[in-house]
Amino acid sequence: GIGAPDPRNRFMSGLPALLLARALGLGAGAFALDAACASSLYAIKHACDQLNDGRADLMLAGAVNRCDDLFIHVGFCALGAMSLTGRSRPFNAEADGLVPAEGAGMVALKRLADAERDADHIYGVIRGVGLSNDGRARNFLAPAEAGQVAAMAMAYEVAGLSPEDISLMECHATGTRVGDATEIRSMSEFFRGCSDIPIGSLKSTSQRWPT
Repeated sequence: GIGAPDPRNRFMSGLPALLLARALGLGAGAFALDAACASSLYAIKHACDQLNDGRADLMLAGAVNRCDDLFIHVGFCALGAMSLTGRSRPFNAEADGLVPAEGAGMVALKRLADAERDADHIYGVIRGVGLSNDGRARNFLAPAEAGQVAAMAMAYEVAGLSPEDISLMECHATGTRVGDATEIRSMSEFFRGCSDIPIGSLKSTSQRWPT
């Protein structure tokens, strides 16, 4: 028979981060959050704030995704977001939904001056992050254009950049018609007057669901 649920399951969101911090001997605690597809961005923004405020000299930030049957598969199918063809085709006229993946990614973040002093290999520099909250909406798969434009404007202001400075735009682009169309409209608004900016999305794949 099926036994009682493990009481540790109630810590599924925060416990892994704490276990990782303990395993690495970091000794400075851990913080976990769930912001759906924006979780890794929020984690990086929180880490940057800790560094800028001088509360830490090194931060590990990232995200983990596990495609559980109940929440991801059943939930996304109920929302009409799961691709029925099993193909992820961002910005494609035949796109019919997203294809969730499993994985984990982490980055080590330091203040630029500290990384240069320590002769670290620097893979990139974060000049600014912009966040926004759409508030009450139909669902989290139907983002608001105004919120996306506000987030981009905030990020560019902090970074000291203008839309004309950009040579490549990597998009969220889940392959859902509503989400992709909203992102196209918000980028068209923010980058109005710009030209020759290619767009892409790492979510694009030709893989199909196993049959």
